[in-house]
This record gives sequence, structure tokens and C-alpha cells, in this order.
Amino acid sequence: MSDPQDAGVDFDIRPGEVTTELPETFDAGLYFIGRIRTPWTRREDCPKNARESDAVCTIDVEARFAPALAGVESCTHLLALYWMHRARRDLVLQMPRHYGKQRGTFALRSPVRPNPIAASVVKLVAIEGARLSVIGLDCLDGTPLLDIKPYFASTDAVSDAVVGWHVAQKG
Repeated sequence: MSDPQDAGVDFDIRPGEVTTELPETFDAGLYFIGRIRTPWTRREDCPKNARESDAVCTIDVEARFAPALAGVESCTHLLALYWMHRARRDLVLQMPRHYGKQRGTFALRSPVRPNPIAASVVKLVAIEGARLSVIGLDCLDGTPLLDIKPYFASTDAVSDAVVGWHVAQKG
């Protein structure tokens, strides 16, 4: 495995951001089950969140995992989990450009986090073999895919959920 201290070293921290020392070893392993293909090759070109883009992107599932797609064609939306492999992993306080106020990493949806796992609800447009065409991603081209799950609006959506600081920021 790669050294956790090397993750995201090509991205500088912004004023007001604070790093921490990462553990020397990983606690768990995982398998990348495919790759995500998007039009974005630079961090600054990615949408801030997945709902900001209507770009059709591709999820390429590895052949060995293709049988796990059985039944996916019946879903209109999926939950895609992916690994933001180029993100820093050592920030505990961040200064998002669009908010301009310091926040704790766990209060943000930023890809910069100890375990850079991202999740997006994507609209399934088409399936061809082990390739899914979807709308609703916000990651760089080549991002590793961790998992795909069906999205259940009846159980996954929480209509009264609130992020207090975000509501206050807009108000």
C-alpha cells in the first residue's frame, strides 16, 4: 500500500487550514471495483458538487465484478461511492473558497478528509455490458470506484435534514 503521508501532497493548503499527522499504517483494505470517466482532469474544473453538472459520465466496472450489475438496469438512480485518490488526507480544519469561514473537515462535504470517500446519487442513463452511463458525478477522470448501491428515495432521502451552518451562511 502507498504511504498515507503521500496522499494529496500535490495540493497546497489554503490560509486558515490546519493539518494533522496521519497514522503510520492503514486499518483496513478495500478493492477498487472500477474507474470513473469524467470530462474533468483538473481539480478546479470539477463541479463543487454532483448536482451542479449534467455531464454524462461513465462508470467502468471491472469484468470480474460485472455479474454484480445484474438487476441494476431496473434502477433509475444509484449511489456511487468513490475514492478521491488525489485529495489531501491530513486536513482537520478547512477554509472552503465559497464560504470563506473555517470549518471542521467532518462538517464539510469536501473530498479532503482522512478517508477520501465520496458519494453521489447518480441518474442511470444507460448500461452497456459493464459500462454505466450516468449523470451526477463530481470527480476527476480516472477516479477509483469503491461501490455501487441502489438509491431508495423512500429510505435514503431525509426531507427535514439540516446543516445549520449552511442555512445560516445562505441567510
